[in-house]
Amino acid sequence: MTNRRKSEPPAAGLDIIADCKEFLVDYLTAAFPVRQMRTYTDDSGTVRSEPMIDEAGQPVLCREAIAMRDQLLEQLCALPVVGSALDHIIGHFGTEAVAEVTGRSRRIIVDADGRQRIERRSARTNLAETDIFMRGEKRILIFSDAGGTGRSYHASLDAPNQSRRIHYLLEPGWRADAAIQGLGRTHRTHQACPPLFRPVSTDCRGERRFISTIARRLDSLGALTRGQRQTGGQGLFDPRDNLESDFARESLDQWFRLLFQAKLQSVRFDQFQSLTGLNLAGEGGGLTETLPTIQRWLNRILALRIDLQNAIFDEYLGLIEARVEKAREAGTLDLGVETIAADRISILGRTVIRRDPVSGAETEILRIETEERYRPLTLERAHWLLADPEARGLINPRSGKAAICRPTFSLTDEEGRTVRRYELVRPTRTERHRQDLFAETHWTDVDRASFDEVWQAECEAMTAQTRTQIIYLVTGLLLPVWGKLPDDHVQVWRLTSDDGQSLLGRLIPAPLVERIASAFGISAHVEIDLGARVEHVRTSGEIMPIGALRLKRALVAGDQRLELLDWKPEALPHLKAAGCFTEIIQHRTRLFVPPSRALEILARITD
Repeated sequence: MTNRRKSEPPAAGLDIIADCKEFLVDYLTAAFPVRQMRTYTDDSGTVRSEPMIDEAGQPVLCREAIAMRDQLLEQLCALPVVGSALDHIIGHFGTEAVAEVTGRSRRIIVDADGRQRIERRSARTNLAETDIFMRGEKRILIFSDAGGTGRSYHASLDAPNQSRRIHYLLEPGWRADAAIQGLGRTHRTHQACPPLFRPVSTDCRGERRFISTIARRLDSLGALTRGQRQTGGQGLFDPRDNLESDFARESLDQWFRLLFQAKLQSVRFDQFQSLTGLNLAGEGGGLTETLPTIQRWLNRILALRIDLQNAIFDEYLGLIEARVEKAREAGTLDLGVETIAADRISILGRTVIRRDPVSGAETEILRIETEERYRPLTLERAHWLLADPEARGLINPRSGKAAICRPTFSLTDEEGRTVRRYELVRPTRTERHRQDLFAETHWTDVDRASFDEVWQAECEAMTAQTRTQIIYLVTGLLLPVWGKLPDDHVQVWRLTSDDGQSLLGRLIPAPLVERIASAFGISAHVEIDLGARVEHVRTSGEIMPIGALRLKRALVAGDQRLELLDWKPEALPHLKAAGCFTEIIQHRTRLFVPPSRALEILARITD
């Protein structure tokens, strides 16, 4: 007898959409305002509104509002699925290339035919995935908090996979200790090479809110655990990233003042109050004395449209950048403990300026010579920078040098005007120039072949050269003498000399060594070269003798200049021939030195 039973139909494939869209649909369905409202005037003459009801006491619905709600729901349900970053990475590279160390017990996998299947994961799965990654069978590893404690993913010398780890910090979260745990998984002892950390962010300026929080907490935790902020942040963040610092708070106060004075381009005062719900107007028509905190302001900014967010943040970050730059130039930017890295560090002399009467601990001024080999930016790296559409290669016909010009952080001046700037990347250093003044320089655009030739020639010439510098370090028992040290250049430095001595102290400019030593009754003589004098004038604003003349820093028309004093009128033609220029200000001829050629011109004058 023939079996005539029909074959079973094929099992239906899975169609799981894990985008949680139903929660948003339910919320819109219940919360979208569809009640018909009517207006009336109360006893005081105020116009008010109230929901309408029919004769049966049932609410009256607005057909137009219902149509708007249904249209919004239709558009929402038509949007493509927005999955998590974890699922997107696994879906793009495949499970054969990605090792997952998370707390998930099940996950949805899409096979080669596009069909979904549920894969179960046991407690041993994470161990197996870790071993596979460390053996090099899978080149990508994703781990969450569940895999961020007690595991090692570094380039261990005992593991077959010793390639450099490129660690993308995708979702740092809000806990600094958890972020440090995650960073420590790929950066450990007994490793072939250190990892490369890359925090990931988008071009939405409001996201700086989250980067700011983790940067501040990493800084605080690092200062508590090791006494220095770099330990916590691992050097990932810049002072501009911390939007809860003193620079940020001062900039926010200035931003509010500029907003009230209608000097901002991004938003008006009344418009900002309406959009954010913040009441900034005080009694008497001025600003309120209790302005919102930085945290509250940042949270309200996140509710604005992206383009308005970006415009507000551009102006606000410009104010922060201006303050950070001023502090860095003045030597008052607190960066914690920095390390002096050089190829050779030799101690040339010691001067004891104080000996503690109780403990006998000494405070010394060390004269140190450092020698560092130039490490120019390679041509390959320069090509990578030039791949940016806004970057261009330049050559200075006067100096014969090459540079890469690209836009950089803008500044916001005291009047709320945005000051656009260029960053000039050269083989051994980086400079920043205002865009409106950059046209006055001699840098010109050139073709790629000419740029490559000049850049490569400069790199080859600089590779064989070294830079020698004499520095002065106050070290030893610092607290009793801290008040007698200069108020600027307050940064603490660490170095290890060639003979193995580990030193911690403050760098002081050479022109101040004699003054500090004399404050403790110690005589010290220091030979100060011309470059040290000019740099001291630039950074401190103190007047320094240059031969028979004196050099000072002067603020003219908003720009810092170098001005010569005590010159004689009959010497004016000689000084101008050497490269100085004059300007008549308030019926008085003043003599200035171009900052870019200051050493060259002053050397001619003093010869």
